[in-house]
Order: sequence, then structure tokens, then C-alpha cells
Amino acid sequence: MSARRPVRAARGGRRPWLHAGATASLTAFLVLGAPQGAGQSNPFAGKRLWVNPESPARTQANQWARSRPGDAALMRLIADQPQAIWMGEWMRDIRREVDSRVTRIAAAGALPVFVVYTIPHRDCGLYSAGGARNGNDYRRWILNFARGLRNRPAAVILEPDGLASADCMPARLQDERYVLMREAVEVLTGAGASVYIDAGNANWKPANVMAGLLRRAGIEGAQGFALNVSNFHSAQVNVAYGERLSRLVGGKHFVIDTSRNGRGAAVERGWCNTPNQALGRAPTTRTGHPLVDAYLWIKTPGESDGTCNGGPRAGGWWAEYALELSRAAEALGSLAPR
Repeated sequence: MSARRPVRAARGGRRPWLHAGATASLTAFLVLGAPQGAGQSNPFAGKRLWVNPESPARTQANQWARSRPGDAALMRLIADQPQAIWMGEWMRDIRREVDSRVTRIAAAGALPVFVVYTIPHRDCGLYSAGGARNGNDYRRWILNFARGLRNRPAAVILEPDGLASADCMPARLQDERYVLMREAVEVLTGAGASVYIDAGNANWKPANVMAGLLRRAGIEGAQGFALNVSNFHSAQVNVAYGERLSRLVGGKHFVIDTSRNGRGAAVERGWCNTPNQALGRAPTTRTGHPLVDAYLWIKTPGESDGTCNGGPRAGGWWAEYALELSRAAEALGSLAPR
């Protein structure tokens, strides 16, 4: 288990910390615990994944139970699977929100899986635009997220698309993003989380390019990286890409989003609410691969990518799209491992 490296200062000056009190609080979190042997152990091993009994899919299935019983059964294919919980600036008290969810999930004997999605300049101002107002706002948010964990185990997928899309910004904002993500890795790991930095998908950045971005974002202090979030590439394609990437970043482990990759065909264009897709293999912590810590449903099947291909706003529930994914999965048998 290697020691954490100090947080790298922003180019051209000292770290822009909030104030002395916040600095002291951050330091306290950093000494709570060491990184969890990233690349050497699997934090999902032997753990259960949590199924939300109040998910949109469960609610939809209940609403359709009498009027559309066949469709309700297809919707339950989604509702019965564990899915990650997305956390962002839309939550008014992130410390309380994290604390309550970890408490509930831990009481059920499961491991919480969160998605941190609030980096400044998120999604380059496109469908999922938003995020923290600035760097210091992001630091406050991450610190409060960490306080909510209270040194309890959790897995965190850090900032989907945050690295792969960073080149849409000017250089100074790219530099800030790498610093913010590096700091987030340290703070969240110090508070008990196993952090997986999002590394895009197998068809976005060459492995050597993504490896450089991951190093700038502090991969050495993280458990590993995440692949295919909200995308459609097959598990096999992602495993092959992940193996190449892992070799370039010190043997780090990774997780793969299988929520919508049941067809397994690469989607190079029209990725937003792409039609004719299917649910992928069910989430599992038993992957049979020494580097793949888990197959997860990180993207919530049925939540829109944005106002494209007839969808509602990003994150809005779209029952008919969820139904299409489930119906195709049943026809293909794609929920089962291939």
C-alpha cells in the first residue's frame, strides 16, 4: 500500500483553498485512512449491491401492473437490478443526502455505489450542463460529500466524461479540472471511499492519451477507473481497452457500465438516447477477471441523455425508452453473461 502523494498545486500559484478552517477540515479527512490498496484488492469482493425499492422503474412497474401487465413485467427487469446513485449540485444538502443513503444501504448489508457528477463546466455546456459554480464551490461540495461518508465503505465513480471531454475547455480550465479531480480523489479516499475515475469509453481516447489524463487526475491514489458510463460498447471491447489502459497506469483495476450495452455495437454518432439498444449483463461483483472489480449499471436505464431523439431533459425519466431497452434485452438474453 503506497502512501498518498501531496495534492499538486494549480499552475502559477498556491492552492486556492477556501479558508483556514476549511483547510484544517480537509487535512483531518486526508488522515482518516490510507488508500485501499488500489490495484491490489477489490472493494466489491464479497459485497452485495443495493437495489432501490423506490426507483423510477419500480414506480413505473407498479403503475402499469393492472393496465399494462406485460410491460410492467419488463420494467421489473430494470427495477430488480442494483444501480448507482447519481449525486450533484441539485441536492441541497449533500452531506445529509450522502449520510442518509449510506446509513440506509449499509443497514441492508450492501455497498453504496455513488456517481459524483458536479465538476465545474460540466458536459461543456451541452445537455447535462451545470455543476459547481467554480473551483472553491466544488471543493466545498466534495468536502461535505466526504463528511457524509463518515469513513464508511462506498464506491464512487468520479465525474463521468470529466477527463475525456476536458479538451473542450481552454488550457487554464483544463489544468484546474485535473487539480480538482486529484484533490477529490484524496478527500474521498481519505473518507472511506474506493474511487474510480471515469476514463470515457473504448472508442473515445487512445489508451496512451487517457492514461496521461488519468495520471494528471491522481489515478495513483484511486482504486482505479470506470469505463463505458452511459455508453453502448460491449463488455469484451471494454475489457480489452481496460487491460491496455491498466498496464499504462500501474495495474489499476476498473469497473464497466453494462446498463445499455446489450447489443454491444459501437455507437460513434448519435450517442444521445440512441435507439435500438438493450440492457446489458446484470450488475455483478463476480466478473471472473482479475482487473475488473465489478460490472455495474452506472447509467440508470430509462433516464434520458438529454433533449435528443425525442427524449426529455437530461436525467428525466423516459418510460418508453426504458421499456425498449428491457424488451430488447429479453429478446437477446443480454442480461445473462455471455
